[in-house]
Amino acid sequence: MTHPRGAATPLLSLVLSLAAAVSLAGCGGPATTHHKPGTTHEEASGSSGTLLPARDETGHRLREVPAATAPTVRVEARPDTEGGWNVHLTVERFRFTPDSTGGAALPGRGHARLLTDGKETARLYGAWGHVPPGARTLTVRLHADDHTVWAVDGAPVQATVRLDAAPAAPTPPSPRPSGTATAPATAPAAPPSPWPTETGRTVTLTITGRTVEPPPSRIELKKGERLTLRVTGDRADTVHVHGYDREAALSPGVPATLTLTVDRTGLFEVETHGSGLLLTQLVVR
Repeated sequence: MTHPRGAATPLLSLVLSLAAAVSLAGCGGPATTHHKPGTTHEEASGSSGTLLPARDETGHRLREVPAATAPTVRVEARPDTEGGWNVHLTVERFRFTPDSTGGAALPGRGHARLLTDGKETARLYGAWGHVPPGARTLTVRLHADDHTVWAVDGAPVQATVRLDAAPAAPTPPSPRPSGTATAPATAPAAPPSPWPTETGRTVTLTITGRTVEPPPSRIELKKGERLTLRVTGDRADTVHVHGYDREAALSPGVPATLTLTVDRTGLFEVETHGSGLLLTQLVVR
């Protein structure tokens, strides 16, 4: 039977269209999270948080998320035997995702960037890294896969430590008192606090956004010593000493004073409840 010329064209077009659709849908791979061709990383399809107009000093835009669900980071730097510092990160509500770098900003995923003395020097796609000798300060900042910066209240999620101080002496193992949190990674010891007096030792801390001054470190104390923490923050919060279950309310701009006698040995965190910031650690021997 002879078909008129062109009669099979609609049927052929339909077959080709179906074949193309099956080819595209049957690859079996997961949907990519990478940005669309012709767009920038910041225009990736992820919709987590709110993209702010503000940028950090390296030019990356901030991505605002609620404090309750925001990732957190703590950093410990230890001298390396061949020079420089070995860096270890402890993160919460965050997962390193090197395979999807350059993709969409998905909640709690991404990578970290290292800034030494204010200049970006490296990225980390895991918990460990190395900083060459010569740096004095280290800031670790958490980024989303699309390279935006995770932020809370307009401030980057980050941690800063000093690298020009002598490291703290190793802490011998001791039983962890009931109620204490697992000791997180922390910085080398800061310069010695004022020598204790008859009324004990006073440590002054200032919180600005998510930055603590002086940076979190370890305070060496003797059992039975009296300690006064004087904390000033820029928002309402609560200071809590783990293991001793002592608290003090913070009002914006008003110093809060918390005094206790350290009668338990071990390692104890001092942090804020609302913002989840590590302020310092008490090492009681």
